[in-house]
Amino acid sequence: MWLLFFLIASAAAVLSCALLCRAAVAAARTTRPAPEASGTVPDPADGGHRPGLTLYEMAYLSGGPHRLADLVLVLMAQQRRLLLADTGWATVVDPVGKDAVERATLSAIGPEGQRRIPAIRDALAGDDAVREVADRLVTDGLALPAAARPGIATAVRLVQGAALLVPLSAAASYGTAPSGADHGPLLAWFALPLIVTLGTWAVARFELHPYSDWATHAGERQLPSTSDSPAAPTSLTSFALRGPVALTDPTLRAALHSSGA
Repeated sequence: MWLLFFLIASAAAVLSCALLCRAAVAAARTTRPAPEASGTVPDPADGGHRPGLTLYEMAYLSGGPHRLADLVLVLMAQQRRLLLADTGWATVVDPVGKDAVERATLSAIGPEGQRRIPAIRDALAGDDAVREVADRLVTDGLALPAAARPGIATAVRLVQGAALLVPLSAAASYGTAPSGADHGPLLAWFALPLIVTLGTWAVARFELHPYSDWATHAGERQLPSTSDSPAAPTSLTSFALRGPVALTDPTLRAALHSSGA
């Protein structure tokens, strides 16, 4: 019986570590030198050349298309052009978008002027305006292409799960072993997949942290801290980088929390 548990633990360890190695290699292949960020974050509506990342680009690199969708909702809510209720609904106040992403947001809400935030988020994630932001970042070597995902963060979580599964399998084997049997050699076998998973996790922590499913290493270096972005409201910059946890408005936090953000 112990052999079955050992095979399960070993398979989980080998598969998760292989996926992490594959994700790391894919991310490395897509990374290429990018110009240094100037530390300025232009208005998202600015269609001209920009020396640094826009808020939309920071949001995508930090949290993908759903973070970008949440950002534009919060941006329009702070400008009183959308109303985000703590029940998870968005209502249009000003039906005029200032850029392609805002116009896509209004289209996602629909002609009735009101829609649940999760539905808006999902519609925006597949919209051409958001894909254009993603494609531009991929072309610049700042974002991982779809072929390179699931990314490193997902693979690391799988390795962590495998590392937890190994001792659980060892405990199950110990519990089902015949009474009076020598458990030393049995548990020694489980040390092998445990060493593999913990070793891979340690290397990933040292070489690949911070983990990202969206940004390449070049993209991560481009992401500024909130103190480096005086051209944009601090709350929006922090939100782009950190998500809803950065919001200070309790109504907005409740609206995104109730919608699953």
